[in-house]
Amino acid sequence: MYATLFHLLFRRMDPERAHHLAFRWIRITARVPVLRTFVAAALAPRYRELRTEALGLRMHGPFGLAAGFDKNAMAIDGMAMLGFDHVEIGTVTGEPQPGNPRKRLFRLVADRALINRMGFNNDGSLAVATRLASRRPVFRTVVGVNIGKTKAVPEAEAAADYVTSAERLAPYADYLVVNVSSPNTPGLRSLQATEALRPLLTAVREAADRTVTDRRVPLLVKIAPDLADEDVDAVADLAVELGLDGIIATNTTIAREGLGLTSPPALTAETGGLSGAPLKARSLEVLRRLYARVGDRITLIGVGGIENAEDAWQRILVGATLVQGYSAFVYEGPLYTRAIHKGLAARLRTSPYATLADAVGADVRSTTA
Repeated sequence: MYATLFHLLFRRMDPERAHHLAFRWIRITARVPVLRTFVAAALAPRYRELRTEALGLRMHGPFGLAAGFDKNAMAIDGMAMLGFDHVEIGTVTGEPQPGNPRKRLFRLVADRALINRMGFNNDGSLAVATRLASRRPVFRTVVGVNIGKTKAVPEAEAAADYVTSAERLAPYADYLVVNVSSPNTPGLRSLQATEALRPLLTAVREAADRTVTDRRVPLLVKIAPDLADEDVDAVADLAVELGLDGIIATNTTIAREGLGLTSPPALTAETGGLSGAPLKARSLEVLRRLYARVGDRITLIGVGGIENAEDAWQRILVGATLVQGYSAFVYEGPLYTRAIHKGLAARLRTSPYATLADAVGADVRSTTA
């Protein structure tokens, strides 16, 4: 049904308009008790064997929604209703901003991919914090908050901008993510260099600790797949040195090598970050490299090209405690999370591992033993 609807309606619709339409349906459904109960029962069955503990948090399973879908914390319960075990909102910037001019989102259907140059369009950290403060959850789900740099803020003042967001949002975050890897904010990726990243992460950590005194808010950094291997190693070492809680691998890519020959050249030439199936191989490679470097000392979250349960299982085997999806949700529809949970449970049952935690990094450990 979804495939038919996608091809008849959504495929012909502007991608950003289609996103807002689907987003509205999700929000409305989650507000009606009888509807959300029915949808959650159908799409979000729980599997005891998939229960996951990560970042000091307990989750129904390891599969969450990546940042970018719910930029302004408006549909957390709706996404939990659809079966996501955690929901990462954002990216949220210190100040509100409209993002880049439209058209800024493109579907590459033949490659099961997206290109976006949204530019961190969001309501700003104050408005999002206010929304989170007034939220009355109807589903128990972990909420991550992804923060980035306001475009108008000079690079030299980036740390202060991130600190503003951290101070406003940390009280409502189950975990906090510093995003320095989007290709759509000028100069942002230069903050991944360790000489710039060290003081930035230190400032955000201090801001979160200063603002939230009754618990420790886990802090993660999200990196790009386009980093050279030695830079991936450098970020991994820095994360361990600073006592970071985790790394998210990876954001979108500016490379186009993963695309097939079927998407129109006019589409593949669009600027912005590429996500979806073509990102799969490099994201897996970065994740494997990170786990080989850090082991179990910090939590790794795998994202990028996760279309099905096998993709999620492979991320777990090379080191991901948690996995996230977004682009495949566009193509797979509301049964996306259900299929991944069912498939993961089946793979675990037939594997040599007693628990999901035992499987984390198993492939990497076996090759280095």
